[in-house]
Order: sequence, then structure tokens, then C-alpha cells
Amino acid sequence: MKLIIDDACYAYNEIFSQFGEITAMAGRDINAASVKNYDVLIVRSRTQVNEQLLKGSSIKFVGSTVAGLDHVDQDYLKKNNIKFFSAQGCNSMAVAEFVISTILNLADKHNFNYQDKTLGIVGVGNVGSRLAAKAELLGIKTLLNDPIRQDNENLTNFVDLDTALCADIVTFHTPLTFDGQYPSFKLLNQANFHHINEKTILFNAARGGVIDEQIWEKTQTLENVIDCWENEPNINKNLQQSAYIASPHIAGHSVDAKFMGSFMVYEALCDFLGEKQQESIKNLINPGVLTLKSENLLDCLNEIYNFKQDTVAIKNIENFEIYRRNYPIRYEWPHYLSKIPLPIV
Repeated sequence: MKLIIDDACYAYNEIFSQFGEITAMAGRDINAASVKNYDVLIVRSRTQVNEQLLKGSSIKFVGSTVAGLDHVDQDYLKKNNIKFFSAQGCNSMAVAEFVISTILNLADKHNFNYQDKTLGIVGVGNVGSRLAAKAELLGIKTLLNDPIRQDNENLTNFVDLDTALCADIVTFHTPLTFDGQYPSFKLLNQANFHHINEKTILFNAARGGVIDEQIWEKTQTLENVIDCWENEPNINKNLQQSAYIASPHIAGHSVDAKFMGSFMVYEALCDFLGEKQQESIKNLINPGVLTLKSENLLDCLNEIYNFKQDTVAIKNIENFEIYRRNYPIRYEWPHYLSKIPLPIV
């Protein structure tokens, strides 16, 4: 069996070598010619998986080691009997940690008590649910908006979008969708951007295109935190220069999240091929005991990882893709021993 894999997939050789011959290459370089004679395709977010890529190929299984879905034409895969698996939820802890850490740093910068603020979470799936749990553990009131979940689950504690947008801190965690009853493309747009004002802290850690950037760059906020951009890596320079954090789509790039993305695809491929899993693969992440020296929560979180360094790293936009592909090692909070409780849920 022959596998072609995005070389940014975590530990791809250790995890997938049991299945056969591996060819690894940058996701942006994977094209129709390169996949033609392969059986399995494993990607991250930089490969557009569609008819143009796969027509005439031998691909029978596509695995995506990231949570997003907008780079995959699932209808085409289904019509052509190509098995698809996406590692939904693999980075939920990492993104939630990114948001919480940034909120605490902003509270310090602007001298406010984060427990006095409301947090509007737009999109309460894997990431949004994890973030809500952490926020509530810290005493932050949440305003949850997810009309699809609300319709399906009759969740009386959820609010409409306008209410969520009126929160002190607004953060987006939706997939990027263009159709259906609740498309998320330009979900924050000219019709509702008036809810965002000079006192709002606004995050996009979802997908580029969820917020209309042409309006955003003209809207005064207290702070912008932008990890996901339209037209990556050719990002909006005005928003980049004014943002508190302007990072290159790395909120979910912890070591744990990258491993889990690869491991979840590995499990799915084992199921698809009827092969037994190797127990040793579960233990690929073993950093040992990591101890924090700091004695308050803010310093602890910054000791684990300071996200401001990601903004500095792409001050020159030409470094956007290079930095993503060579991202620093970052472990999630459960690996650490701390003198004070960390918001781990």
C-alpha cells in the first residue's frame, strides 16, 4: 500500500509506517500528479481535497489530521466511494488554552477583573464547549450561541447571535460554511457589526472568512486577537498591525493536538483496513514531569507558553507559512505541575 502524507502531520513515519510505503511532502505541493498512484492520502489544512486533486487517482481513504473541514469536498468523496475521516476535536484543548491565556493577559494589560466580564462564544462545538467549561471554572459568565445545537438539543441556556455579540469579549469558534440554514461565512458582517464597539475584545480563532475583515479593520475595538485570516498567508496588514495578537493560524498547534490529529486518523485507517493498532503509538508524547515555578495564574500560563512571541514571529508576513511549519514545542496544561490550580477541564 502507498500513502502520501503532508509532511507537517505529526510523527507521520512512526504512526503510519505499518501500512506501507510513505511519501511525505508539503501540503501546498500535493497535486493531482503526486497523488495519482497512491492508495491513502493524509493531509492537514493546506491541501484542497476535491475532484481536481483526486480524479483518476487510486485514493481510497482520505484522512485529515485537523479539525477544519472547508478544505475537503466531502460530497465528491462520498459519491466516489472514498472513505473520509477528519480529526474533529483534536485541537479543542489547545485553542481553549489560547483564548483563556490571552484573556488573562488582556485583563492584566487593561487592569480589569476578568470575572466581571461576559464572554460571548459563537460556535459551541468541540472548542467552544471546552472554552466555556474553562471560563466558567474561572468565574467568567458565558453567553453561548450555536443555533444548530440549539435547534437540535433545545438548549434553553443558549442566546441568539446579537446577544452574544454584545458581550465584553466575543470569540468565534465555528467551522466555515457557505450554505445550509446557518452559514458561517461573514457571520459577523455589516448587518450586525454595530454590536462590536470600542470596549469589545474580539477574537477570531475559528476560520478566516467568518468575520468580514473589510469592516473589521475600520471598527474601533478595545483589542483584536486574530489567529485565523482570510486569504492566508496573504493576511490583512491593517488588522495585523493593530491586533494585540496576530498569529499565523496556530492556536491549535500544541504538540498534543498535532499528535491527537494524527492518532485519530491512524485509528480510523486501522478500522478501514481491518488492522490492529500498535499500543506503543499511544505513548509517543511523553515530556516527563513539567513543573511551573510561578505563583499566580497569569505568570503560570505565560511560563507554559507566551503567545505574544507568535505575533513577533510573523511581523514579516513572509514568515507566516515558515513559522507554522516550524512552530515551537508547546505542551498543553495537563502536563504541568503547578503551585496553583490551572483551569483544566
